[in-house]
Amino acid sequence: MYLAPENFPAVGGATLTECLRHWAAVAGDEPALTFADYSADRDGRQRTLTWQQLRQRVDAAASALPVRPGERVAVLCPQGIDYVVGFLATLTAGAIAVPLFDPGLPGHAGRLTSVLADCAPSAVVTTSAAKDAVKEFLAGLPGGHDLPVVAADRPDAEPARSWPAPSAAPDDVAYLQYTSGSTRSPAGVVLTHANAITNVTQAVQGLGLDPREATMVSWLPLFHDMGLVFGLIMPLALGLRSVLMDPLAFIERPVRWLELLGDRPGAWSAAPNFAFHYCESRVREADRARLRLGRVAAIINGAEPINPDVLDRFHTAFAGAGYEPSKTRPSYGLAEATVFVATGPDTAPRVGTFDREALGNGSAEPAGEGARLVACGTPTGQQVAIADPDTAVALPDGSVGEIWVHGPNVGGGYWEKPLESTETFGARLDGERAGLPEGPWLRTGDLGFHHEGELYIAGRIKDLLIVDGRNHYPQDVEATVASADRGIRPGSVAAFAVVGGETEAAVVVAEHRGHGELTGPGERDLVATVRRLVSGAHGLSLRDVVLVPAGRVPRTSSGKIARGACRDRYLDGDYGKALAR
Repeated sequence: MYLAPENFPAVGGATLTECLRHWAAVAGDEPALTFADYSADRDGRQRTLTWQQLRQRVDAAASALPVRPGERVAVLCPQGIDYVVGFLATLTAGAIAVPLFDPGLPGHAGRLTSVLADCAPSAVVTTSAAKDAVKEFLAGLPGGHDLPVVAADRPDAEPARSWPAPSAAPDDVAYLQYTSGSTRSPAGVVLTHANAITNVTQAVQGLGLDPREATMVSWLPLFHDMGLVFGLIMPLALGLRSVLMDPLAFIERPVRWLELLGDRPGAWSAAPNFAFHYCESRVREADRARLRLGRVAAIINGAEPINPDVLDRFHTAFAGAGYEPSKTRPSYGLAEATVFVATGPDTAPRVGTFDREALGNGSAEPAGEGARLVACGTPTGQQVAIADPDTAVALPDGSVGEIWVHGPNVGGGYWEKPLESTETFGARLDGERAGLPEGPWLRTGDLGFHHEGELYIAGRIKDLLIVDGRNHYPQDVEATVASADRGIRPGSVAAFAVVGGETEAAVVVAEHRGHGELTGPGERDLVATVRRLVSGAHGLSLRDVVLVPAGRVPRTSSGKIARGACRDRYLDGDYGKALAR
């Protein structure tokens, strides 16, 4: 399943639209895209398009889009074949795609409104089933009533403009990838065809993926950077078959994802850490026995902090189905670098244990007990530096600093945000650089360090807890809280700082599965246990511990814990009277 460097395959073209034309010409009758639809069939009804059928549908939808080159088109389709058609039709029409979501996605209407205001689309592409709801949503926005809405599955028979559109160039903007907004308001990363194609080749080399045997299987939403690249762009560039399912179908029955993986020898997939926890905790023993995970090539674990305890439980739970730890590929990336930055080798994930106090002081010192962190390997086709975020000086191995990225996959900035673009995408190293370029560098906002040649992620700068002059990483504290009781849901805990007296104080909000059944004494005992564990492991005194029902800790549209939003809810009294202001 893994290729030697001299055997890396060529992509289908220099642009995404060229790739579609290439595979339709040379592999027209081969399956390109399959969608497993579980909305009306518990076992899933699969629909497939060949490369030639996909191109025909894309061309038909593109001809119906009344746009000029460079204008934006918002993709407001539900997950499925029509989403892929709508995205590629936008590029084929010469416009810039803005991958978003159906307005019916619960809890994210505000984000959709702000993104549409930011990108100012000239048209919207959706499906015939969702068209009326989309029009109703747009009617409530300034100027939204006049936006043309095209159904990707039933485009108008008459072309809306002259055809064909000009051919795209590699440096043309292909799409705007809006960030999830976990630490700031949404911003659209400007990504060209060259950024996307380059990042695919970097990922192929870093992962050792063999397109001659691979199939991509994904439940990740296509508006998410990892879902878009691994579910749509990588298969398109390499001529792979892509098998998609709806995220809701995964949440309803996570075994469906594993079944699709096992059905296809050489299958690859990507998922955040929570999916590994969700599978090991929700898939029944009887269902595990039916799985054939020995056929899986690899699952990329990324997009959020990786919990080594979750990986251990996942590997144990599915060992009997043939899944080996070496199939899990911890990785690091972000939308500003298209998606992929670094990954580890095809061996069991490497876990390091580091002294917590030393980490808080900016030094990664191996220890017998402490913070367990998963290595995310090394970059491919790009460079990663660890820099002091205040002085812009490159730091040596073992020092904790901000992760900076330099490479041809880094985007061109944020859409219509020149100041933020310069600050984030235009950083320059100061002082001795040890062979690294001066710039420009992408400031990721993530804290990390190099240890024994591999990259480790420590947390987000903006999420860092600074209490009594000591630094604490929130995901480390959150993992300790989750260990206090089986009812506390891993990946559903938020730790953040609030102003308390003369210094900042730490607060934890945690979802509890049995919250409605917790008695007063039982809740007080659990809160005391949480305080004791956090104090013992981190030397941190919690100002407040709040236990809430499932679904009360806010998340971004991509499923990450939104600590800032949780802090705001806490201070606004949404969880009851706050103990700290």
